[in-house]
Amino acid sequence: MFNQFETSRRAWMKHALAGLGGLAVTEWLNAPASAGGPLEPRAPHHPAKARRVIFLFMHGGPSQVDTFDYKPMLQKKDGEPLPFEQPPNLDAKPVLMKSPWKFARHGESGLWVSELFPHVARHIDDLCVIRSMHSKGTSHGQAVSMLHTGSDNLVRPSFGAWVSYGLGTENDDLPSFVSVAPSSGHGGPRNYGSAFLPAIHQATTIGRQGRLGDPRIEHLGNRTLSVEDQRAQLELLQEMNRDHLRRAGRDAGIRGAIESYELAFRMQKSAPDVLDLSRESEAVQELYGIGEKTTDNFGRQCLLARRLVEAGVRFVELSTGNVWDQHSSLKSGHERNSLAVDRPIAGLLTDLKARGMLEDTLVIWGGEFGRTPIVQGSNGRDHNPQGFCVWMAGGGVKRGIAYGETDEFGYYATQDRVHMHDLHATILHQLGLNHERLTYRYAGRDFRLTDVYGEVVHDVLA
Repeated sequence: MFNQFETSRRAWMKHALAGLGGLAVTEWLNAPASAGGPLEPRAPHHPAKARRVIFLFMHGGPSQVDTFDYKPMLQKKDGEPLPFEQPPNLDAKPVLMKSPWKFARHGESGLWVSELFPHVARHIDDLCVIRSMHSKGTSHGQAVSMLHTGSDNLVRPSFGAWVSYGLGTENDDLPSFVSVAPSSGHGGPRNYGSAFLPAIHQATTIGRQGRLGDPRIEHLGNRTLSVEDQRAQLELLQEMNRDHLRRAGRDAGIRGAIESYELAFRMQKSAPDVLDLSRESEAVQELYGIGEKTTDNFGRQCLLARRLVEAGVRFVELSTGNVWDQHSSLKSGHERNSLAVDRPIAGLLTDLKARGMLEDTLVIWGGEFGRTPIVQGSNGRDHNPQGFCVWMAGGGVKRGIAYGETDEFGYYATQDRVHMHDLHATILHQLGLNHERLTYRYAGRDFRLTDVYGEVVHDVLA
């Protein structure tokens, strides 16, 4: 008779592998403990240009015609009727509204940037601005889900979970996917979850609702037990979990709990130091705008992202919270939001470049959609998934280019159109992953991030 309170790993293995029930846990046991088990680093499909991703999520949808897509005709025709039919399901009036901000050319590339982003503009020669994005979903819930999971209405694994599943971790003592300050709305945990992928690939979260707060992982340490006592306690708990898994068969929930407990125990060794921003010099903290009221929150998010990827985390997402949704008061809202993120983002790019990390770190900026060039109410803009901007930097993308075009007013993507599936396929490609081969069999079929769509946009790759 197996004694469930016997804490010997050897006894557990001997018992669990006996009989057909042991087949359910053989894969877990075969994963080398020193390599992180299910997060063991995996070889990419082809040579990778990027090793890691930092995604700067501008939740709510920043306006493309007020940031990186200058439209002289929109400025000229301000107040005139939109000369073509607008999409359905919009509350906006078909009346053109010019940008309240001036645009200027910057850098050797001469790309246009509005005065909302003066600090990022100094890095324009490192950016690849895609001005022809389009997506599915006019509502935030649909579009945010599309951006994060490749589906506008079905529960699917998040982008970061797919990257974790495809590549594993670079640090056995840290998670491969971290989501900083995620929102609880517009899908909430679905946007950083693993869905039907193994649970170990879902994100570890720090902070919430666009606010970092104290940059730590709650309940990670134990102040009353020594490491040795915690290990013994964990072994007892894991032994019971494994016995339960052996009897239950292939239960993803039990297996996920086993893997998460092991990772959490290992994280006690590395995570506190990585999350301690006070270890950075005053000069570095000043670079990110830390300590200043307007930039402190996102500055600490950006610095934390650099420390996480430097320590081996594969995918880090930062979130502003749903603050870019200016259906009214466009000018005051976008100015407040850009002021909060502009200097921290520029600091991140400067820091990564100085450390030689920008070459193999892919930085992505964007929201779930853009905004209309026509007016909503008296001074706002409605949602626009028909044409908008994202930009990328580092990670083997071309520098100082603008790719694609919207129409002369900035409403529809018209030239070299890039769908959200295409963006996902391109990012995976830079990580060495073929989006058509990165699949997971579930419910009798093979699923992938890009579903049955997506083309790599080779023209933006160096």
